[in-house]
Amino acid sequence: TYTKRQDNHLNLFYSGSPVRVGKMDATAYSGMASEFGVRGYPTIKLLKGDLAYNYKGPRTKDDIVEFANRVAGPAVRSLPSKQMFEHMMKRHDVLFVYVGGESPLKEKYNDVASELIVYTYFFSAPEEVFPESVTLPELPAVVVFKDGAYFTYDEYEDASLSSWVNKERFQGYLQIDGFTLYELGETGGVCIKVVIHNMDFQFGHMDGNDYINSLIMGEVTVPSVIILNTSNEQYFLPSEPIETMEQLVQFINGVLNGSAQANGGDGYIQRIKRVAFDARSTIMSVFRSSPLLACFLFGLPLGVISLMCYGICTADSDDGSDDIDALKREGLTDEEEEEEEEEEEERQRATELEGPEDGENEEDDVGEKDPEEKKTD
Repeated sequence: TYTKRQDNHLNLFYSGSPVRVGKMDATAYSGMASEFGVRGYPTIKLLKGDLAYNYKGPRTKDDIVEFANRVAGPAVRSLPSKQMFEHMMKRHDVLFVYVGGESPLKEKYNDVASELIVYTYFFSAPEEVFPESVTLPELPAVVVFKDGAYFTYDEYEDASLSSWVNKERFQGYLQIDGFTLYELGETGGVCIKVVIHNMDFQFGHMDGNDYINSLIMGEVTVPSVIILNTSNEQYFLPSEPIETMEQLVQFINGVLNGSAQANGGDGYIQRIKRVAFDARSTIMSVFRSSPLLACFLFGLPLGVISLMCYGICTADSDDGSDDIDALKREGLTDEEEEEEEEEEEERQRATELEGPEDGENEEDDVGEKDPEEKKTD
């Protein structure tokens, strides 16, 4: 179990299980977490030999224990008797069985079992353990038992064995939740399962409309019928409420022939809308569950930002007023200098006008000498 913090871990104790359970702080051992491809917390992996299996099911103790015991055992389990076969048919809703001896198909079956054992069990049995009603066209063969019937893998019509097993591991009608939709998305199927015109439909029901509302970013009335394409996240809604089998068949045919309007998708615009919708839903859910906490969480940052903006704006205005005052002071100084210069010029002009009279007086003073000075001369 890879966790983000030491106190956020999974404790799993199951008497008699050969699986040892441990935890690791991925933030402290980032190199190890990167080696095993840990991208989210908490991540549950089961290490078996050189293989690492990811757990993608519900986060409950019973589901995790069942996953650990299934993966820890052999990839292909043997059913040697009719009693064992009947016992496993009662325990499992979907049962994959290989029938026959050594062959290339058995090698493929073992490889597929090692890959997909995280989802379901795989068995091998002789043909004698089957009821008389089960007839196989040829051996070796791979058979799946589900929904009170059985289906045989055809190498020419069903493409690869891995993709066939990945699609047939679901019942014809099942209860759908977020984990089931995630698994259906990996198969590339459409959420309704009947093969119609070479197109796979998985039929199922979902309790409530919360998950669908978040998926289509809208409000869905209950009950409703929705066709979801898990490969590209498109969905189809009927134009009118479906109340009869004929209306349902008509709706499905409209999806097949392209006359039904496709909504949603996985484009960039839809992704942006989904991010905005998820953010809005999160905020609204927080306000509904705890209004005081929501006001504190969102009000405190907004208050801090408002104070910062106010400080920036007032600082700019003060600087502007200081600049204006400085300019005014500079303007007054210039005016004073101009006045002083004008006064200086006036004084100079006055001096120039008074200058000749002073000269004549001096000459008069020089011309009028004392009698003694005259005698001396």
